[in-house]
Amino acid sequence: QVQLVESGGGLVQAGGSLRLSCVASGDIFTIHAMSWYRQSPRKQREWVATFTTGAGPSYADSVKGRFTISRDNSKDTVYLQMNSLKPEDTAVYYCNVESLDSRLSLSGAWGQGTQVTVSS
Repeated sequence: QVQLVESGGGLVQAGGSLRLSCVASGDIFTIHAMSWYRQSPRKQREWVATFTTGAGPSYADSVKGRFTISRDNSKDTVYLQMNSLKPEDTAVYYCNVESLDSRLSLSGAWGQGTQVTVSS
């Protein structure tokens, strides 16, 4: 199994910045992709960004140009640098990792979520 630990959420004023981190551990042979999703009250969870091995980053239109996803493969860690934050970015942010385990089985894991609140 893969465990994910997220950190970096908090309260920030509109226009400010935050950096989220997600560390993966456990039975990981190789990571295929690391992603961030978010969910605000009364809304479905939505995709924010993905860093895919061999393909690089991709972003939802709503965050393109403001958010940057990056990976440190030596630490099995993914980051989400969030700049020019808006109140509508307020949500619980979740990390997701798709990986192959030691048996070369593909699996997905979710973190516990970290709250990001942007005040106007």
